[in-house]
This record gives sequence, C-alpha cells and structure tokens, in this order.
Amino acid sequence: MTKKSFYILLLISTLFTSCIPIKDLVYLQDKDSSGEQNTVAAVESKPYRLQVNDVLSIDIKAIDPKLVTIFNTTDASGGTGKSESSLYFSGFTVDDHGNIRMPILGEINVIGYTLEEIRLIIEKKLLEEYFKSDANIFVTVRLAGFRYTINGEVGSTGTKTLFKEHVTILEAIANAGDITTVGNRKAVTVIRQTPTGVDMHDLDLTDVNVLKSPYYYLQPNDYVYVKPLRQKTWGTGQTGIQSIGTIITLLSLATTVYLILKN
Repeated sequence: MTKKSFYILLLISTLFTSCIPIKDLVYLQDKDSSGEQNTVAAVESKPYRLQVNDVLSIDIKAIDPKLVTIFNTTDASGGTGKSESSLYFSGFTVDDHGNIRMPILGEINVIGYTLEEIRLIIEKKLLEEYFKSDANIFVTVRLAGFRYTINGEVGSTGTKTLFKEHVTILEAIANAGDITTVGNRKAVTVIRQTPTGVDMHDLDLTDVNVLKSPYYYLQPNDYVYVKPLRQKTWGTGQTGIQSIGTIITLLSLATTVYLILKN
C-alpha cells in the first residue's frame, strides 16, 4: 500500500467514525420489523403513590359554597390559591411523617396513597364528621404540578414542572428542548426514588419497544440524565463537513509546523 493510499484510507475511516449516523438520531425506530408496520401498545402508567415533600392541591365544593369555605386555603389576594404561582404556598405539603395538615380536618396521613385514595379518605371524613350526604360534597385532589429534573445533553437542563397527570419520557425531553446532536438517545437514564430505595434504568429511545417499558411514563420527582456520545469527547465534528473541516485544519497545522522545522 502506497503512502498516498494510506492517507486516503485514514481520512475515510476518520470521517466514518467521527460522524454521527442518522440511525442514532431518530426516535422510535422499528428495529425488529421486516418492513411491515406493526402496532406497539404503550404500557399503562401505574397510579402514583405520594412521597415526602409532594405538594397537593385540594379543592372542596358543595351546593352552598359558604359551607366549605373554612376547609379551603386562600392566597394573599383573598381567593382560593389554585393559580400556578401560588400552589407552592397554598398547597398541602407532605411532611417527613407522611402527613398533610388541612384546615379543620387536621393531620391526614397520605404517604403511599394514590390521589384517588386520598380523595375518598377526605370525602369520608367530611361526611362522617361535618356534613350529610345531601350536601353533595365534591372533593378534587391533584398534585401541584408534575415535577422532574433533567440533566445532560438536552437543550435546557434543570427542574421542570408540567401541569399534567401523566408525562412520558419523550414529553419530558421535548419540554427540555430535545436531546442535542451529541446526546446519546440509546442511553437515557431514569433515576427513580421508591419506598425500597433508588431504581436506575437505561432507555433506548431509538427503539420503538421503549413504549413497553415501565419507565416510559415518568413519575413525579424522577431524575433523567442524557449521556453524551463519544463524538463529543473526540471533538472531530458532528457532521461530515465538520469532520472534514477539522481534518483540514489539522493537516494545515501539521504542514505549517513541518515547513517551519524544515527551514
């Protein structure tokens, strides 16, 4: 092999190894299919069970609004504190003992319960101690925003809040500005706090079968980390043109140094 052929082969090899292939950038590819379009059913999200430091928004209604006024919190403006900015201050925070403290009703243990179970507990307590069934008590219990933290190779890192009950990993990433070109879509780590400890799981977002994963639906307080690709460390460029530019720059530098040393 001549020296010229060697350099050409080295250039081609560098281009192929430094560029990011399109298959590493496309979400939800059907890698197991033989060309036929298959339907992949997403796994159902399990009801979330409350943890310490969760914040609840609880609203109690009745036929006569005056009857339930004392049970509802109010914000500084005098209205019910249900706006996004006031939920943090007017909501009910789960303390270290797993309790929330409501007006009149006092402390209620909610740790490990679902939102529906808490609603039934509050309704039962109201009907047994304060109201008759003809008062038509209506209780709404929601999380004061779906909070998660995302870090790594995304457009916008940090703790995010979505006002939805169910959030998928793709929605969370889109809300953070999507994964950058040098982000590894095949290794997105979800870290989840559970009553028994901490779970860590890697998701391959380029594979359509990620829809079947129990981690496809996030849970409040999940931590998402997007790892970088090796191309970011190499610094050779993300596309073929960028890689060629890097190689030309290096060759020009090497030529300049050679000419200086020769003279």
